[in-house]
Amino acid sequence: MRSLTTSFLAVIMVCCGIMSAQTASSVEKPKAIPSFDLSALDKKADPCTDFYQYSCGGWTANHPIPADQSSWGRFNELYDNNLAILHDILETDSPNTSGRKPIDAMIGNYYAACMDETGINARGIAPLKPELDKLAAIASKQDLVDEIANLHMHGTGAFFDFSSGQDFKDSTSVIAQADQGGLGLPDRDYYFKADDKSKEQRQKYVDHVRNMFQLLGDAPEQAEVNAAIVLDIETKLAKGAFDRVKRREPANVYHKISTTEFAGYTPAFTWTRYFSDLGMRPVTTLNVTEPEYFKNMNSVIQSTSLDDLKTYLRWHLAHSNAALLPTAFVNENFSFYGKTLRGTKELRPRWKRCVSLTDNQLGEALGQSYVARTFGSEGKARTLKMVEALEKALDRDISELQWMTPATRKEALVKLKGIANKIGYPEKWRDYSSINIDRGDPIGNSARGDAFEFKRQLDKIGKPVDKLEWGMTPPTVNAYYDPQMNNINFPAGILQPPFYDNASDDAVNFGGIGAVIGHELTHGFDDQGRQFDAKGNLRDWWTKTDADEFAKRAKCVSDEYGNFVAVKDAKDAKDDVHINGKLTLGENTADNGGVRIAYMALEDVLQGKDRKAIDGYTPEQRFFIGWGQIWCENTRPETSRLMALTNEHSPGQFRVNGVMQNNADFQKAFSCRSGQAMVAANGCHVW
Repeated sequence: MRSLTTSFLAVIMVCCGIMSAQTASSVEKPKAIPSFDLSALDKKADPCTDFYQYSCGGWTANHPIPADQSSWGRFNELYDNNLAILHDILETDSPNTSGRKPIDAMIGNYYAACMDETGINARGIAPLKPELDKLAAIASKQDLVDEIANLHMHGTGAFFDFSSGQDFKDSTSVIAQADQGGLGLPDRDYYFKADDKSKEQRQKYVDHVRNMFQLLGDAPEQAEVNAAIVLDIETKLAKGAFDRVKRREPANVYHKISTTEFAGYTPAFTWTRYFSDLGMRPVTTLNVTEPEYFKNMNSVIQSTSLDDLKTYLRWHLAHSNAALLPTAFVNENFSFYGKTLRGTKELRPRWKRCVSLTDNQLGEALGQSYVARTFGSEGKARTLKMVEALEKALDRDISELQWMTPATRKEALVKLKGIANKIGYPEKWRDYSSINIDRGDPIGNSARGDAFEFKRQLDKIGKPVDKLEWGMTPPTVNAYYDPQMNNINFPAGILQPPFYDNASDDAVNFGGIGAVIGHELTHGFDDQGRQFDAKGNLRDWWTKTDADEFAKRAKCVSDEYGNFVAVKDAKDAKDDVHINGKLTLGENTADNGGVRIAYMALEDVLQGKDRKAIDGYTPEQRFFIGWGQIWCENTRPETSRLMALTNEHSPGQFRVNGVMQNNADFQKAFSCRSGQAMVAANGCHVW
């Protein structure tokens, strides 16, 4: 089944092609990042009118977006610092010298192969030729199954996604899962929106696909025809796909059926053959997230010529490998996914892209050196202490909720006590030794890395759930809650300034990482998380009265954020892009709840202590500024539009102001009055 893991923020570094023509790189040094930054403030702004501007106005004015970025914020600052640390590690490990430890040789050779742009350009598309030849040789639609299986194993998505996941109704079981997929645009709605901007982006997508076919060697006229074929097939597939809001409802994406029944959905696609090609153990049941999608996919396969289906697969093969193909592919890929969709002006340096790829595919190998340099056991102990304080505060919050009845409250407290905490890095590191890494074969390295991970996921089917497994690598600047594991996860990468600083006072740390911890804990009780019990099973443990009360309070949040405008249209307000309140409901609920319980935890810690002002601010004020300043950011309009349409997180401005206008403690700390913008007339409050 699809993952319901909910993270603190969207992934901020999206691959838009290999990033520059440079092959050598000087090692950048990490920069000091302050947790509480007086220079970031705009003291001319009224905190009760626009707290985001007050917290971040100085920062946004002094930190323009670098040309190679689509946005620039505090997360990006820390991410770049982590990249610099990883870069130093990989530059040290990449020389082909004897005496390297096997794990260092693996990550060093992977990085060196990626950095060899001269060799990549010299090889051209030759690394793809074996797969292109296989595609060309397909003689029947029945034989498509074999190639789709092969593409899936080696990292190319086409038609659908296939993997494993915990059973929603039995979290101790891992079952096979089939999900919608196979689209080249960011979201299914991009194929259907009728506004001028969407039409323009679709045309530019067709132009991009055409250009990629020409780079593969097609004549211009044929490339034009092929691009139209790709758009037609993807549009037909998108018609059967769920939109993002519908996919947020767990029941909508859980349909556990027999493989026999599933085969009946798609007579044009032989699942037993697909499973055999993957080398899977026999399975009798699986979760099919969207049955109608696969019925629609069957119709697409049946009604489309074999040649056109092969054209679609050729496109996805080139698309998925573009980052490691010659420079012309890289530039073309960046032109659409970087410039058109995100407004990014320049390619990022190649070394940053190669560091990111190494972290993506060999993250727990690279992460061992990263953790040794940056974290250590003392960092884990300090974070766990703060987690305990937040859990205590959430326990009190649930216990004192006036709208919740005793029966539901009892279950909620059982779930809270069942939440496990994973801090920093895995207890057991993943073993990548079976992957063959060749310094002269970057595409092959990537394919073998994908095959390793694909097989690792399928090998879980029918085995006990590994509750110690991590879904993020140690250097990741992010955090997440997993409702089926019922745990919160904080990679070492985020446990640094501006989120946590051992030299800062409690108020700033609780406003930063404390609110992040509270955010993830609250995810266990947002509109998705609340549907899973303490054991991670999809089970309705709410009384009808409490469920109705929750829905009413959640609607308040959804409606409130849905009125925020993410992108203003200079010509016509009707074309403004609003935040999708239903799509962002879980994250907005977690932001509001996280800040509230982090403040409660801070008050517990400060009891009996001298609450002296620092830098002219009380601890309470420093707490809220600490939260506001982790969201300082500048974003290009194109990226703002993309995020508003596809991202489950609100923009930083509204993650700050949306919380503040609902928070009575903030309003008291800054002496805000009724009628001011940061004092909602009817503040939303779930947790």
